[in-house]
Amino acid sequence: MSVYLELLWSFFQIGLFSVGGGYAAMPLIQAQVVEKHGWLTLAEFADIITIAEMTPGPVAINSATFVGMRIMGITGAIVATLGCIFPSCVIVTTLAYFYFKYRNVSVVQGVLAGLRPAVVALIASAGLTILMLAVFGGASTGVFDFPLKQIDWIAVVLFVAAFVLLRKTKLNPLFIMGGAGIIGMAAYPLTERLLS
Repeated sequence: MSVYLELLWSFFQIGLFSVGGGYAAMPLIQAQVVEKHGWLTLAEFADIITIAEMTPGPVAINSATFVGMRIMGITGAIVATLGCIFPSCVIVTTLAYFYFKYRNVSVVQGVLAGLRPAVVALIASAGLTILMLAVFGGASTGVFDFPLKQIDWIAVVLFVAAFVLLRKTKLNPLFIMGGAGIIGMAAYPLTERLLS
């Protein structure tokens, strides 16, 4: 199977099963891109997710575009993006028709209520993977061990500060992300110079 077909099929599956939006799609993207095909390392995947969150548009589609571009250039980006959005277009159009026709039926409400916990679990899984990668490492092997000497204390401080700011203030998350990026840009080279 050519790489283009693999990209199309992989992101078609991601688009088909990513119920709950882009954050719920992150474990699915990781499974396809890092674990199954080995197109990216875990560290590269975390970087692409970070960039996909910062750029306008849905995270899953941005990720598809970035991964396709990384693997096969512009045509790969187009193929991966089309694979990701095609199932959603068909499913949403069909569901919109049936939802507006049968939205008051209790079975429909039950299905939607049953999907909510699964979506929360998918989002939590993706968040924990990225948090563990940022704080403890494990980027090269995909195996996370937790020795205290390997803790990235800058990442811990940035995480706690961002979490507190998001919970206690009404500050726009874009400002928090931008501020964390600026602090990281200054702090990481400084600590590398101090440790060397």
